[in-house]
Amino acid sequence: MSGDRLESPPVTGGGNGVVLQDKKTAPVMLPSQRLRLHPNKDHMPESYEDLQLDFSPSVFRSLEKYLPPNMLSDSREEKVKFMRDILLKYLPHGERTRAQKHREYRQKIISHYKPLKRELYSMHPVTFFVPSFMKAINDNTEESLRSIISEPSPGVLTFEMLQPRFCELLVAEVENFEAWVNDTKFRVMRPNTMNKYGAVLDDFGLETMLDKLMDGFIRPISKVFFREVGGATLDSHHGFVVEYGKDWDVDLGFHVDDSEVTLNVCLGKQFSGGELFFRGTRCDKHVNTGSQPEEIFDYSHVPGGAVLHLGRHRHGVRATTSGHRINLLLWCRSSVFREIRKYQKDFSSWCGECAREKKGRQRAFITATKSELLRQDGRSVA
Repeated sequence: MSGDRLESPPVTGGGNGVVLQDKKTAPVMLPSQRLRLHPNKDHMPESYEDLQLDFSPSVFRSLEKYLPPNMLSDSREEKVKFMRDILLKYLPHGERTRAQKHREYRQKIISHYKPLKRELYSMHPVTFFVPSFMKAINDNTEESLRSIISEPSPGVLTFEMLQPRFCELLVAEVENFEAWVNDTKFRVMRPNTMNKYGAVLDDFGLETMLDKLMDGFIRPISKVFFREVGGATLDSHHGFVVEYGKDWDVDLGFHVDDSEVTLNVCLGKQFSGGELFFRGTRCDKHVNTGSQPEEIFDYSHVPGGAVLHLGRHRHGVRATTSGHRINLLLWCRSSVFREIRKYQKDFSSWCGECAREKKGRQRAFITATKSELLRQDGRSVA
């Protein structure tokens, strides 16, 4: 086994800024108003992008499929009220208070910051993505997706994704935001507890565009490759950029992400070093265990190139030895998977150590069974 071990519990940086308003009493629901156990696959959810909501619009779209049949024809406002009441019921009071403060923080930024590249704030697939990626998504088949994706190490997917023009626009927008922060002395929240530099894109207006990136482009891929961790039910995100170099963060320690699926795309600029190193996927119980040889993999960033992996895939960032590197990160989450995981005990479908332990138990059982059969055969002969 490798000597690569986590020296401390996994670091999972800040949340995705989903904001809820406080509510003193939980709603009383009649039996006919309870959510369905399974989604209505034939129902086409409404769009909630134009509303000022406490939760991400994608959460409401996903939850609408679980509404009781008698509510599907109700007005959008009635659906929002019903779903919001349900969501508030499951959020602790302390979380609601924290989320309300974050909402006020975000609204203050958006009301004062003037975007530089407004074309970034709406999804324009043809100008954002390279043609090969667009074709694979539009064909919408497992074969088309596998045709553009490489898997150089188990669970690490790589593919060409972003056009150079999009990378340039996003870098310019981030630099404009950072200049505004410096000029106004506004105290911003950094992407997570690990990075001292970078910006949360959701906080200055890019949340809706990133929601569409997750819904229309990352979820179809995750549905094929990461179904075991809720890849088909991704419904919220935390989007940000990180910056590495002599005057920024230099490297990043060994950690796991607060996500089910993580998208990591290099935006530029010129740089050396900064490789991602991976060391196997682990559940909470096994997060500090050693790595197997087949789990050790290093990836070198290429501008426009994407890496997609499980959030629980342990990884780190080597030092950027020269230049300036900027990466787009999208932590994609599934509320469905997180709820199910609370009641699970077997994670062998995605945790490498759980899988090895399960195989060990199976081998021990087979060996014991063979020994017992041989013992019985010997007794019969005697």
